[in-house]
Amino acid sequence: MDPNGSASGEGDADAPVPGMSPGPEKRAYVKGIFSDIAPRYDLLNHLLSANVDKVWRRRAIAKLGWERAPNGTYLDLCAGTLDVGVQLSQTAGFAGRIAAADFAEPMLRAGLGKVQGRSLHPVVADALSMPFQDASMDGAIVAFGIRNLALLDEGLREALRVLRPGGRFVILEFSTPPHALVRSAYHAYFHRVLPLVGGVVSGHPTAYRYLPESVERFPECEELAARMSRAGFINVEWTPLTFGIAALHVGERPGSASMMEPAFAA
Repeated sequence: MDPNGSASGEGDADAPVPGMSPGPEKRAYVKGIFSDIAPRYDLLNHLLSANVDKVWRRRAIAKLGWERAPNGTYLDLCAGTLDVGVQLSQTAGFAGRIAAADFAEPMLRAGLGKVQGRSLHPVVADALSMPFQDASMDGAIVAFGIRNLALLDEGLREALRVLRPGGRFVILEFSTPPHALVRSAYHAYFHRVLPLVGGVVSGHPTAYRYLPESVERFPECEELAARMSRAGFINVEWTPLTFGIAALHVGERPGSASMMEPAFAA
């Protein structure tokens, strides 16, 4: 909160949003805000997206290609409150294990109630330096977290490192709609409604101002695809979702699938 105890941040509406520059400052700010808003994150996430985020996550999971190794080990990166991991574990036919990694421990703790009876393993870990062996994951997915990385290209290379040859990396992230009318309505919602409601409900003065600012500063879909390719991914493709409000990017680690060391001890 600000010194006056304002939860909405209304008095600071024109002030720069912290955490916009890549590097240690962004890392510290992002970790701090997600730790602070963790208790109300799920409520706000589904409320502010009208539950469309659940549909998008299903689309992302469908791109993961887990059917090639239904008993394999998968990474949910920037896992937050574990929604993606839970949805993957509930998918008919899936019998694998999921490592759910996030550097904001309060977010993982907020989702622990969803873990019971599932092969879902929360791990406090930084996406730029994960505690997993090389080529130990059959696939990896990140939903609405890639734009929060302090160093995007380093994060892409780290995701590539932990993937097995042939494994897919799926990115679900907000994007800027290309159509002018949709973009205008989207910006009005993102810059006015979302910060107001998010600030009041979460009690955090800048967290829901950071979201639209971070989306605007994030690479366009074509550029993100190009950076995935430069990081070493092949067969990179992307698909817009819901008029371009979000987008799915998919890339693969080169090589053929083979037996490698597991990420977890048996």
